Amino acid sequence: MENEKKVMLSGIQPSGDLTLGSYLGAIKHWGARAEEFDCYYFMADMHSITVRQDPAALRRRTLEQLAQYIACGLDPEKNTLFIQSHVPEQACLGWVLNCYTMFGELSRMTQFKDKSAKNKENINGGLFTYPALMAADILAYQPDFVPVGEDQKQHVELTRNVAQRFNSIYGETFKIPEPYIPKVGARIMSLSDPTSKMSKSDKDPNGSIYLMERREDILRKFKRAVTDCDTERCVRWDPAAKPGVANLMQIYSACTGKPYEDIEREFDGLGYGAFKPAVGEAVADLLQPIREESGRLLADKAYLESVYRAGAEKASHTAWKTLRKVYKKVGFVAR
Repeated sequence: MENEKKVMLSGIQPSGDLTLGSYLGAIKHWGARAEEFDCYYFMADMHSITVRQDPAALRRRTLEQLAQYIACGLDPEKNTLFIQSHVPEQACLGWVLNCYTMFGELSRMTQFKDKSAKNKENINGGLFTYPALMAADILAYQPDFVPVGEDQKQHVELTRNVAQRFNSIYGETFKIPEPYIPKVGARIMSLSDPTSKMSKSDKDPNGSIYLMERREDILRKFKRAVTDCDTERCVRWDPAAKPGVANLMQIYSACTGKPYEDIEREFDGLGYGAFKPAVGEAVADLLQPIREESGRLLADKAYLESVYRAGAEKASHTAWKTLRKVYKKVGFVAR
């Protein structure tokens, strides 16, 4: 039907705590999309184990991520929220797509190279073939769009290649998804290294702000945030010459809604000593209701369970329709 919503899907690994960068760059904008799209958001716990995880910590972070999704505005009544490992159809489709993904394609994936360099003692098969499972995560739901950052476009391109390859052999099976790169959404950099993206896997604990972080820790980290080695020490928007200040200005703007020109005027003549604590206060104010609501939700285990059970049921129903079609195309006997 023409009035049916287009489908959008995205997932984040619960391999670390969600950061301010994840929120301002992506999650903050997800809630509003439910009015326009049929949205699926999942906790990618199966992808997390390509790197060794503490089992108890992985379970805890998975539920915390679900609670934080809801606290950030993802209404479970309007969005399908689920845990990846609760929908086995994705893994089943992942195996089939493994057989239609070329070795050369996998060997060129940037994340495989990066993670292999960081985990030389555990370069496992899953780390190499995870893009096929990621393709299955996407294609199982026949989405029109996949919201990604610039650094994730490679995965969507591989997914499109695999889908087109399968379709060319067996006929129209998969919808070819488009990458959805929002024009809004800040690219937040590390507080300790403004040339690197803020990441939940950052080795420097002072580089990232986490959604569940205490107010006093947020303020302390911003006071220590790297600015720039210049003599003027003024708050001015100049990403090339002043990347540290530009990062803080972007964060402050995202938290307060103030344009860069107004921020420059607000801190004219005050220097970094006044600016950095002000950014910290703005971030702490923004995250406080999210932290409090997440805590309330985590205390209600029955409610969270009802959310992820209902989400998995809907997701599984949708994914099975795709998997059943794929199984028939490749010649498997119907179950």
